[in-house]
Amino acid sequence: MPRLPGLPGVEITLRRSARARRFSLRVSRLDGTVTLSLPQGAREAEALAFARSQEDWLRAALARMPRVAVVGAGTVIPVEGRMVRLDCGPGRVPVMSDDSLQVPGDPAGAGARAAAFLKLLARDRLAQACDRHAARLGRPYARLTLRDTRSRWGSCAADGSLMFSWRLIMAPPPVLDYVAAHEVAHLAQMNHSPAFWAVVARLYPDHAAARRWLKAEGQALHALRFTPPKGAGD
Repeated sequence: MPRLPGLPGVEITLRRSARARRFSLRVSRLDGTVTLSLPQGAREAEALAFARSQEDWLRAALARMPRVAVVGAGTVIPVEGRMVRLDCGPGRVPVMSDDSLQVPGDPAGAGARAAAFLKLLARDRLAQACDRHAARLGRPYARLTLRDTRSRWGSCAADGSLMFSWRLIMAPPPVLDYVAAHEVAHLAQMNHSPAFWAVVARLYPDHAAARRWLKAEGQALHALRFTPPKGAGD
């Protein structure tokens, strides 16, 4: 993978495209990945020269990205829109209170156990929301799955299967509810046409506020790492 020199160095993913007519740089708002698109016949050296010419812009964009934080005992994390402290406690199951989430076991595994708890909570909340919206729409969905996606918060497949990012459970409940309504709406309109947005508005009228929240705050949810990076502590 090419790397822009400097402190720190910047790794760049090259993507050739038959549709590209010029060089273009993109910094993912979700994880900070830098992608350099270039026409099929372009020389890699020319593409990297373009990246170097845009170095000031590139580093400024990366500087605006949320700092990655490894979650562990004592970390404050968002759960359904409110900030709670992750602690280690007795017992065999996690216990949630107004301002804390206590997980059992060794503090070294607190982040992973917190993630497991959040995934279960996310499935419960998303299933409730999707069931409600699907019943109102009169169109059942096939199944619901959770993933740790970076490029989208949810999706609806042609067979009616719904997929969501489990990190939605950290957002305020109205935001999770909107994303559920958005994907359920695709059961009726598999597009983003005015007809689709009319269905979304029927299921969730105030969707503009939730969309603004995701655009402004959503990337911070991806900056939380619930397991230490590989090699940490070696």
